[in-house]
Amino acid sequence: MPDAPRSVFLSYASADRKAALAVVALLEQAGFSVWWDGLLEGGERYAKVIAQALDAARVVVVLWSASSTASHWVHDEAESGRDTGRLVPLSIDGSLPPLGFRQFQAIDVSKALSRPDSEPVQKFLRAVAALLDRDPATIPSRPPSRRPALATRRTAIVAGSMAVVAVGSGIAWRNRGSLSGEAARPSIAVLPFANLTGDDEQRYFSDGLTSEIRTRLIRNPLLQIVGQASSETVDRQSGDIRKIAKDLAVAFVLSGNVQRAAGRVKIAVQMSEGASGLSRWAQSYERPIADIFALQNEIAGTVAQALSVALGPREGDAAGTVGGTADVAAFDAYLRGRDLYEAGIDEASDRAALAYFDRAIALDPAYAGAHAARSRALMVIGNLYDDEAQRRLGYSAAVGSARKATALAPEFAEGFSALGFACSSGMLDMRAAVGPYQRSYELAPGDADILARHGTFLGRLRRTDEAASVIARSATLDPLNARTFRSSGDVRFVAGDNAGAIEQYRLAISLNPTLSGIHSLMGFAQLMLGDIDAATQSFEREKCPPRRLPGLAIIARKRGDQAAAQTAFDELFTAMGEKSLYQYAQIHAQWGEPDKALDALDKAWRLRDGGFLMMYSDPLLIPLRETPRFRSLAAGAGFG
Repeated sequence: MPDAPRSVFLSYASADRKAALAVVALLEQAGFSVWWDGLLEGGERYAKVIAQALDAARVVVVLWSASSTASHWVHDEAESGRDTGRLVPLSIDGSLPPLGFRQFQAIDVSKALSRPDSEPVQKFLRAVAALLDRDPATIPSRPPSRRPALATRRTAIVAGSMAVVAVGSGIAWRNRGSLSGEAARPSIAVLPFANLTGDDEQRYFSDGLTSEIRTRLIRNPLLQIVGQASSETVDRQSGDIRKIAKDLAVAFVLSGNVQRAAGRVKIAVQMSEGASGLSRWAQSYERPIADIFALQNEIAGTVAQALSVALGPREGDAAGTVGGTADVAAFDAYLRGRDLYEAGIDEASDRAALAYFDRAIALDPAYAGAHAARSRALMVIGNLYDDEAQRRLGYSAAVGSARKATALAPEFAEGFSALGFACSSGMLDMRAAVGPYQRSYELAPGDADILARHGTFLGRLRRTDEAASVIARSATLDPLNARTFRSSGDVRFVAGDNAGAIEQYRLAISLNPTLSGIHSLMGFAQLMLGDIDAATQSFEREKCPPRRLPGLAIIARKRGDQAAAQTAFDELFTAMGEKSLYQYAQIHAQWGEPDKALDALDKAWRLRDGGFLMMYSDPLLIPLRETPRFRSLAAGAGFG
């Protein structure tokens, strides 16, 4: 059965995700159930699911802004709310709603989202309550906080909240000060450059340019660069450099803006000292767009020089960045594809991203970065949308594209990371994935994303000590990335440290309470710890059926409620069919039905179900580990 309908549907533009998170928090703290597309992360980019959620909701909250007024998706969703009398419009930046929606007065929360007791926020919550036939008087003037203030939690995390020893696992989790050589290297956060073009469609260019400059700085071994997720998560609205630097635990902050028009690009960059908030260096550049690659190198080099660090390019890196291109049109196509891929909207956008990567490769066949990106796009499309035959072809093509990237640029870490991902998650060939993941780590030990992927893979192999060390390093570089703490929890869970896993999952929730799957992961750790009541509460908070229902089915059987257990299993099968073979294996293993569990695993292996990747490390499958069939499947996939 589909997930239970949410009472409130949230519509917003992807550029307004931060404001959307704030609105989700306000609604949930006030006791409303909210559906927004953040719930689809990690495997459900389906327009059909969005349409079903929109139809089922009793309230449609629309976030109007300069970005959303240009979004056809937001217009369509707002029109549905307007025509059915369910619309509650908010202005998050002072913008007026577009024509056709101005007969509804938008509540201006542009300066109030951080103040739950402010009149605009209270007016908004009362409007939602009224549409749900709930007494507005029951809305508290200050919604109760479910956790410490985010700023306080961020400070605690950065200050060393990971300095814990995993009992019985031998895993040492160190704080940032204990990592070798950290104190000697200047640390800097590269904030997303603002798009001053006046056209939100050009945001892909400013975001992409930021990423390229960050990548160039990461390649300097004498600098420590904060990861992309933390740099994009930190609150930049106040402009308080000192607070940003404190939240990210860095000495310097790099910010800037980009304008692009008439074949030219203008970039203004400023580097500020974190302790004082004062500018240490600022410069503006204006060049023909054809000079963008030299300009990126110049900015990265100037920043390093401003930190009194000698920037020495690696041998064979005359172009400035390994895996790049000298073709402006190819670079532009790559950035457009990257923007669509990271947005993760639906099948059409994922296939459009693939088309842009293909165009970049057609323009420059030697563009290793585009080949690696194409590999990842093929993996997503195969996993989410293709049938069995198409999936096998897509995964094979993904491996081929990643191999091409590594052949074109043998020093390109992202190419090897993409190859490891394609071999492990697509082909389910762990032996083939070990070398590429290790090589990516060797090439980019300062890239938080590369580290997180490598560490997660090591955890799948039950190499938990190594995984813990790598993920701890990733957390040091990307301290506000909730996914990193989810990964650290996963490694603890695999190692049998359920209490430690729960603590890491709580940290992830404090950073992003809507992180995909986090409540089910918490539930499984609580279940293995023997806290059935807490596990039940966690699974009930989980929004995604394939993650929620297995836990409830297992708990019901443990409580002796056979009917409820079977009902949960049947709901999962009705909703997912053969897309949840791995989850069926988990349930049967915990129900004490090893043959049925192994049958499901065997089929998952034959159909290349991505969940199979977890089989070797998953504590829920421990009852199967000593059986010949399990050992045979594990050996066939290259585990052990």
